[in-house]
Amino acid sequence: QVRLVESGGGLVQPGGSLRLSCAASGSIFSINAMGWYRQAPGNQRELVATITSENTTDYQRSVKGRFTISRDNAKNTAYLQMNSLKPEDTAVYYCSADLRFSGSSTTFRYWGQGTQVTVSS
Repeated sequence: QVRLVESGGGLVQPGGSLRLSCAASGSIFSINAMGWYRQAPGNQRELVATITSENTTDYQRSVKGRFTISRDNAKNTAYLQMNSLKPEDTAVYYCSADLRFSGSSTTFRYWGQGTQVTVSS
């Protein structure tokens, strides 16, 4: 059974930092792109950052220079380092991974369960 498990969320004061982790497990052949999304109450889910298997990254404009996405392919894990956090960063953060399985060239997008990030004084 394939799972994506996120960790690292919590409550932090404005200007603080958090590091989110997303670990993929199961019978995975390879992982293409991985990403982080977030959804605040009343809002649609939005893309925060993505990273390809070649470590090419892309960010939402509002987080550029503050957030850094990275991955450890040996551990099937992606990270999101969040610095200089603002109250408007408060949301449930979800990770995604585009997975390939043995014997298939098709990729399937899997999602984690989400982790709450709250930025408040």
